[in-house]
Amino acid sequence: MGSYFVNEVTVIDVKPSASGAGLVDLTVTLWCENALPGAERPWELVRTGHLNHTGMWHELAPEDRHAWLSVALWSREYQRQGKPDAPAGHVFTMDGRHIVDEDSFYCAIGEAVNGPGGYFGWNLDALDDCLFGGWGATTPFTLHWDFSAEARTRLAERVPAGDRELVLFDLLLEIFEERGVSVILR
Repeated sequence: MGSYFVNEVTVIDVKPSASGAGLVDLTVTLWCENALPGAERPWELVRTGHLNHTGMWHELAPEDRHAWLSVALWSREYQRQGKPDAPAGHVFTMDGRHIVDEDSFYCAIGEAVNGPGGYFGWNLDALDDCLFGGWGATTPFTLHWDFSAEARTRLAERVPAGDRELVLFDLLLEIFEERGVSVILR
């Protein structure tokens, strides 16, 4: 279903298990950078098969959107279950109405490319990596960005881009263009 890398595992308690003779239940402490607070709900949706329609992330608080993206990343192989990338020339449609910050952009693009709970990056570098293939889409492709004017006003933060700064919305368009994605703002 998904996995996390863990480190610094320390057993703090051992008890006989109710699951069977000769088994034990362990209580441990561990370090796990990517198991974020707020990830329980999306993991439960994946586990129960209820992550099955678009927009389930719309009402999440900002910190929970980041946790949603972590689950999208770490459950990606399970969610895609061997599905090939969409072929070059495919047209994806992204709804910009619920894009209110950078994380919500990644929720929206992940959903547009890979369906409910889909992953297609969770930061600028990861988005760029996804555009090289193996993450649901093959370039060149077309992205119809519906309600893009609303998203543009909300993605107005200035971010570093090499030796300059750009508005996040403009940087996203530049990354798409550099990687062969035709973005149609609607």
